[in-house]
Amino acid sequence: MNVGFIGTGTMGSLLIEALIASGALSPKQIAVSNRTFAKAQALANRYSGMRAEYTNAAAAYGSDIVFLCVKPLEFKKVVDDLKATIRPNQIVVSITSPVLISHLEGELDCKVAKVIPSITNYVWSGASLCIYGETIDDNDMAQLEDLLSHISQPLRIDENYTRIVSDISSCGPAFMSFLLEQFVDAAVEETGISRDEALRVASAMLLGTGLLLTEGGLTPAEVQERVAVPGGITAQALNLLRRETEGVFNQLIRTTHAKFDEDVVKVSTAFIGEEVNGQ
Repeated sequence: MNVGFIGTGTMGSLLIEALIASGALSPKQIAVSNRTFAKAQALANRYSGMRAEYTNAAAAYGSDIVFLCVKPLEFKKVVDDLKATIRPNQIVVSITSPVLISHLEGELDCKVAKVIPSITNYVWSGASLCIYGETIDDNDMAQLEDLLSHISQPLRIDENYTRIVSDISSCGPAFMSFLLEQFVDAAVEETGISRDEALRVASAMLLGTGLLLTEGGLTPAEVQERVAVPGGITAQALNLLRRETEGVFNQLIRTTHAKFDEDVVKVSTAFIGEEVNGQ
């Protein structure tokens, strides 16, 4: 299998590095391109056998799967670059949530998918959210998901829920890390414990909690119930958290959805000059 990556920014590089480190791909199976060629070349220099290409078309040529790892407003240009090169048997995968399957299917004569990765894939964990176009068949899905399974748990989702599952899977690590950072900062400020020690304990706690919710089979409510003794310290603190955070995550979801809707309109305008079905 040969795989092309167009865009070697944060997420593009993360996917490449994770797939190589996991053994899913060898560098010689990968071609990369970037708006700034020097960045693609710098990545290729780290992995003997990887090809850095000057053009997006060259990175896509001969690749079984082509990942488009660019910002929303760069997509139209990248798609235009590929039109003359891409072939019907190739799978083009967008990792950018506001780019709809219909945007790509309307421009490219090939198989189309969307995959929303997560920073957790860097440590071969978390989910890869998979959305498929109409021309993708079961064999294509199996090929893509087998590749992704080396670094994640591939989960098929409906495109209508792209934003909310992205909030949980892809943005979630940043949100949870922010809350953890606030917890650690408060511990340092209130007690004088060293930041390194507090962060070490908190990080181990977060990992253990994740395992309880997955391998341990507990729900979030069950974790709280088992930790919080009625009338005890944890129960009192949980009551404070419930009061102080009520509605915060509703506002968070409304914020991410508003930005998503704005970006979809901009991408739609770039592709066809108008908004698509209000999305």
